[in-house]
Formats: sequence, C-alpha cells, structure tokens
Amino acid sequence: MKNDVIKNSLEHFKSVLEDQLKRVERLKENPDWTDYSAIKPIIIGVIGGDGIGPYIADEAKRALEFLLKEDISNGKVEMRTIEGLTIEKRAEVKKAIPDDVLAEIKKCHLCLKGPTTTPKKGDKWPNIESANVAMRKELDLFANIRPVRVLSEGIDWTFFRENTEDLYALGNRGLDATEDLAFDFKVITTPGSERIIRAAFDFAKANGKKKVTAVTKANVVKTTDGKFLNVFYEIAKEYPGIEADDWYIDIMTAKLIDTKRRTQFEVFVLPNLYGDILTDEAAEFQGGVGTAGSANVGKQYAMFEAIHGSAPRMVDEGRAKYADPSSMLRASAMMLKHMGHTEKGERLDMALDICGNYEKKYTLTGRSDGATGREYVDYVMETIQRDDLKQRWEELSKTGQPA
Repeated sequence: MKNDVIKNSLEHFKSVLEDQLKRVERLKENPDWTDYSAIKPIIIGVIGGDGIGPYIADEAKRALEFLLKEDISNGKVEMRTIEGLTIEKRAEVKKAIPDDVLAEIKKCHLCLKGPTTTPKKGDKWPNIESANVAMRKELDLFANIRPVRVLSEGIDWTFFRENTEDLYALGNRGLDATEDLAFDFKVITTPGSERIIRAAFDFAKANGKKKVTAVTKANVVKTTDGKFLNVFYEIAKEYPGIEADDWYIDIMTAKLIDTKRRTQFEVFVLPNLYGDILTDEAAEFQGGVGTAGSANVGKQYAMFEAIHGSAPRMVDEGRAKYADPSSMLRASAMMLKHMGHTEKGERLDMALDICGNYEKKYTLTGRSDGATGREYVDYVMETIQRDDLKQRWEELSKTGQPA
C-alpha cells in the first residue's frame, strides 16, 4: 500500500515537473510587446461571462463605444461580442475555455471580460480550471495590474500581481496521495519572476514613482518566495533612482490600514496568491471589489476585467439590471490607456471618481431601491462630457468633500 502511494505520487509529480520544465523554456523566448499604433483595426472582444457578467459587460461596451465613436467609425477600432464563456458550456465540454471560444478570443488584440464562475470542490460542476487562470496561461497574460486611488486619503497604489505561476498555476493538479494526505503545488520560476518585477519597475520609472515594494512570505516559504525576492533585488540594481523594499504578506495586510504608513507605498509586486488577497483588501478603500478593475497584460494580448465574482443570486432574484458596472468601467479605463487613448481613459476614471465617490447623483444598491446599471452609465457618460471635469475632479480629490 505505502509503496503504491509513493509510486503513484511520483508519477503524478513527474508529469507536473515535465510540463513546467517545458513552460520555462517557452518563457525564455521573450517576444516583443505589441505596438497598438501599428494595428488597424484594433479588435476589442467583449466577453459577458456568467451571472451578472453579461449585464455589466454590455454597459461597459456601451461606454467604450461612446468614447471610441470616432475610431470605430473610421475603422481604427472594431468591437466584437464573444459568446459562450459560461459555466454551463464550460461544464458541458469539460474545459475551462471551450475551443471555439478560445479561437475567437485569439482573433482579438484586447478583451473586456465579465466575471466567470469557478467551480469549487463539492459543488454541482465538474473539476474544471478557472477560466481566468486558463486565459492567463493560454494568452500568457503574466501581469495582473490593479490600481487603487483615493487621493483625499493619500492613497495612490498600483499592484503588479504575477498571473501565471504560484499556487494558482497548478490549482487543478493537486494530489490526494491518500484519504488523509493532500498536496498542492507552488511554482515560481526565474524568468516568470523577472518579467513581472521588471514590469513593475518600468511602470514606476515611466510614471515618476519613487518606490517599489515586493510582498512575499520568504521567511517561511524559503525556496519559491525566496527565489522571487532574490530576483527582485537583482533587478532593483538596474533602477538606481527607485527605492526597493520588501514586506511579508501578513504584516503588509496590516500596514494597508495603518494611516501613517500606507501613504508611503506606491508600487507593489507580488506572487499570484498574495496579490489576489492584498488587492481585494486594497479595493475596499475606493468602495469595494465592485468598484475595482483589473488589467491582465502579456506581450501579445491583454484582457481587462472586473475583480469580483459572477453573483448568480442577483440573476436568480431578478436583480441583474441593478448590478454595479463600476468595475467593468474601471477596467475599460485601463484598456483605453493601454491601447494609447490615455486622455480618454483618464476622463473615464475622473468621471467614475466624481460619480461614485463624491457627487453620487445615483446610488447603486444592487436592488430596486437604487439605480440600474444603465442609469449609472448614462450618468458617467454625461459627466465625461463636462467642460469642467478635470477642475472639478481636482477640487474634490483634494478635499474628499461631496458637492
């Protein structure tokens, strides 16, 4: 019995190891970044996903069509709707991303994606991988970038979360060695760490940031987190004008709520799991995960999404039209900046700050006592067109006072 367990476990680990060794070799190929200015048309795919996803994705698409009206009309941008990334279809074909859906996604340069359901052990769905994790791996979207900005409180953070490694990379390849013993696998590579850490430092340098902070648990998880931290300090030597420091994930969660310390942080770089945890905490400062967008960026493709779940209960209870589209709008702003429309992206961000944090002409409650997503997006688009938008945003962001 014991020998069989060891033999079966070694065979399982051998398969995992072989796949990861092949992956490391692919990482070393290091292709060039996509130049969006050289592409016509830039194809943007809009993926509804599950639950409230199609509702908030449609509203974000409407805002993008409004902001990109001229580029769409002159053929510089093409918008496409991609169907089929639902838990029902994924369960039917037993794949995280159905082949036909993945083929359509790969025809696009950029994607805006609604939330998708990830099955957990014991529920009614088969053990398929997270669609997000699969998409990040299939398109090599290694950088998960999440900004959090509340200027009235001195908060202006940007998180660079590694997207394709750590515990999530092999989340569906764990091993039940016996009824009493289970393993999951954490993987960190040198080239995978180098590219996310360099992306964080390049962002800091390009945006006038003075400090980059690594977050690990390298005092306990010595081999994998230790590798990530060692690579961090090696790359930091190439950026002498930027301060580099590191914190452990447990104390970092505390320092984000330390009013004296938190204003000293600017750019964070983290392995996958710690980044997921810390960015959800950080999002609470600007109104919760329902207000936070996320970029998933690789050298060839980029995908932008909400960071929250699919909220199937809202659909079951007939409340989907009241879902908050702010997260998808924040993701849309990040997409606009990524594709070169920096001013449009900034105007969308400023309008969202004013509408969601200050003036609050409409309140989103998720129920019939609040605004619908459509009413809120109409309000945001009206605000974008204000002649005094930047001036009003600057006034409000300094004082934190509503109109």
